[in-house]
Amino acid sequence: MGVATDLGYAHKRVNPFQKVMQAFGSTTFGAWFFSKTLVTFDRACNKLTKGRTSVPELLAGLPVLFVTTTGRKSGQLRTTPLISVPSGDTLALIGTNFGQPSTPSWVYNLEADPSTHVRYRDAELDLTTRPATEDERTEVWKTASSVYPGYTKYQERITGRDIRIFILEPPT
Repeated sequence: MGVATDLGYAHKRVNPFQKVMQAFGSTTFGAWFFSKTLVTFDRACNKLTKGRTSVPELLAGLPVLFVTTTGRKSGQLRTTPLISVPSGDTLALIGTNFGQPSTPSWVYNLEADPSTHVRYRDAELDLTTRPATEDERTEVWKTASSVYPGYTKYQERITGRDIRIFILEPPT
């Protein structure tokens, strides 16, 4: 068994509306819009559905993990909804930040403390993360566009920084 199986992670085929939403989210404006509004919408959706789904899952058919990290400066727990990408029998997290030029704060949190708590629908796991190897990075990028085609556009727009990729694993 692996992390994906233990969480009951599933990436389903998207419907035509969800394809349109994915295309919109891939645009510069769409990515900017979602980067500014999605957290608020997702909090409300998470509360209404008791954590069973997220806005990206409903609108765009994207499998979202709720990833809790420890703030590197504050020491406070921070939960971030993130798209996950299959990587072998586990899952990967890609620090694209909606294709924006800055590195997302959750990346810095995981670099400071790789311990994380992950929730996917009704399943929860305490995990650890590690940076992907070069071979894993190549494989994750190949898989990423099948989960969300916007990743290709994000890669094209992000030129001034390294996009970090983390692999989720059971703690040792």
